[in-house]
Amino acid sequence: MIKKGDIVIGKITNILGYGAFVSVGEYDGLIHISEFSDNFVRKIDDYVQVGQQVKLKVLDVDENTKKLRLSYKTLNKTRGVKGEIPKFIIGFNSLEKAMPAFIAAQIKKKE
Repeated sequence: MIKKGDIVIGKITNILGYGAFVSVGEYDGLIHISEFSDNFVRKIDDYVQVGQQVKLKVLDVDENTKKLRLSYKTLNKTRGVKGEIPKFIIGFNSLEKAMPAFIAAQIKKKE
Protein backbone atom coordinates (compact mmCIF):
# COMPACT_ATOMS: atom_id res chain seq x y z
CA MET A 1 0.00 0.00 0.00
CA ILE A 2 1.37 3.41 -1.01
CA LYS A 3 1.00 6.34 1.37
CA LYS A 4 1.58 10.10 1.23
CA GLY A 5 5.28 10.96 1.42
CA ASP A 6 6.50 7.65 -0.07
CA ILE A 7 9.18 7.61 -2.74
CA VAL A 8 8.15 5.45 -5.70
CA ILE A 9 9.50 4.45 -9.10
CA GLY A 10 6.98 4.99 -11.88
CA LYS A 11 6.86 4.59 -15.64
CA ILE A 12 5.72 7.55 -17.75
CA THR A 13 2.75 6.34 -19.83
CA ASN A 14 1.54 9.56 -21.48
CA ILE A 15 2.40 13.25 -21.66
CA LEU A 16 -0.18 15.99 -22.16
CA GLY A 17 0.10 19.77 -21.96
CA TYR A 18 -0.87 19.90 -18.28
CA GLY A 19 1.09 16.94 -16.93
CA ALA A 20 2.45 13.44 -17.28
CA PHE A 21 0.64 10.21 -16.48
CA VAL A 22 2.54 7.55 -14.57
CA SER A 23 2.00 3.89 -13.82
CA VAL A 24 3.15 2.77 -10.35
CA GLY A 25 2.22 -0.88 -9.92
CA GLU A 26 -1.58 -1.08 -9.58
CA TYR A 27 -1.82 2.71 -9.19
CA ASP A 28 -2.16 5.40 -11.85
CA GLY A 29 -0.63 8.77 -11.13
CA LEU A 30 -0.35 12.28 -12.46
CA ILE A 31 2.59 14.63 -12.25
CA HIS A 32 1.03 18.06 -12.76
CA ILE A 33 3.12 20.49 -14.84
CA SER A 34 3.66 22.61 -11.70
CA GLU A 35 5.39 19.62 -10.05
CA PHE A 36 8.23 19.43 -12.58
CA SER A 37 10.08 22.61 -11.65
CA ASP A 38 9.86 25.77 -9.59
CA ASN A 39 10.66 27.64 -12.80
CA PHE A 40 8.50 28.01 -15.90
CA VAL A 41 7.98 24.68 -17.69
CA ARG A 42 7.61 25.15 -21.43
CA LYS A 43 7.50 21.46 -22.37
CA ILE A 44 7.23 18.45 -20.09
CA ASP A 45 9.25 16.54 -22.71
CA ASP A 46 12.26 18.55 -21.51
CA TYR A 47 12.03 16.63 -18.21
CA VAL A 48 10.66 13.15 -19.00
CA GLN A 49 9.85 10.90 -21.96
CA VAL A 50 7.12 8.27 -22.44
CA GLY A 51 8.44 4.90 -21.25
CA GLN A 52 11.01 6.44 -18.90
CA GLN A 53 11.32 5.17 -15.32
CA VAL A 54 11.44 8.03 -12.82
CA LYS A 55 11.75 8.39 -9.06
CA LEU A 56 8.84 10.41 -7.64
CA LYS A 57 7.42 11.57 -4.33
CA VAL A 58 3.78 10.81 -3.49
CA LEU A 59 1.88 13.99 -2.62
CA ASP A 60 -1.55 12.39 -2.23
CA VAL A 61 -3.21 8.97 -2.51
CA ASP A 62 -6.82 8.07 -3.26
CA GLU A 63 -7.16 4.41 -2.28
CA ASN A 64 -10.71 4.13 -3.65
CA THR A 65 -9.73 4.97 -7.22
CA LYS A 66 -6.04 3.93 -6.93
CA LYS A 67 -4.92 7.39 -8.07
CA LEU A 68 -1.73 9.16 -7.06
CA ARG A 69 -0.70 12.80 -7.14
CA LEU A 70 3.06 12.85 -7.69
CA SER A 71 5.96 15.30 -7.64
CA TYR A 72 9.03 15.16 -9.86
CA LYS A 73 10.73 18.35 -8.65
CA THR A 74 11.12 17.39 -4.99
CA LEU A 75 13.51 14.54 -5.87
CA ASN A 76 15.02 15.74 -9.14
CA LYS A 77 15.80 19.36 -8.36
CA THR A 78 19.10 20.70 -9.60
CA ARG A 79 20.58 22.50 -6.68
CA GLY A 80 23.61 24.70 -6.47
CA VAL A 81 25.46 26.93 -8.84
CA LYS A 82 25.69 26.05 -12.53
CA GLY A 83 28.99 27.82 -13.03
CA GLU A 84 32.15 28.71 -11.26
CA ILE A 85 31.97 31.49 -8.73
CA PRO A 86 34.56 34.19 -9.39
CA LYS A 87 37.02 34.65 -6.56
CA PHE A 88 37.16 38.12 -5.07
CA ILE A 89 39.31 39.41 -2.29
CA ILE A 90 36.95 41.05 0.11
CA GLY A 91 38.30 43.76 2.35
CA PHE A 92 40.18 46.99 2.05
CA ASN A 93 43.58 48.51 2.69
CA SER A 94 43.81 51.31 5.15
CA LEU A 95 44.14 54.74 3.61
CA GLU A 96 47.61 55.04 5.12
CA LYS A 97 48.82 51.95 3.19
CA ALA A 98 47.05 52.89 -0.06
CA MET A 99 48.10 56.58 -0.10
CA PRO A 100 51.71 56.16 -1.38
CA ALA A 101 50.53 54.15 -4.42
CA PHE A 102 47.78 56.71 -5.09
CA ILE A 103 50.21 59.64 -4.90
CA ALA A 104 52.71 57.88 -7.17
CA ALA A 105 49.96 57.23 -9.74
CA GLN A 106 48.90 60.91 -9.66
CA ILE A 107 52.47 62.10 -10.17
CA LYS A 108 52.87 59.74 -13.17
CA LYS A 109 49.69 61.19 -14.72
CA LYS A 110 51.07 64.73 -14.54
CA GLU A 111 54.38 63.81 -16.15
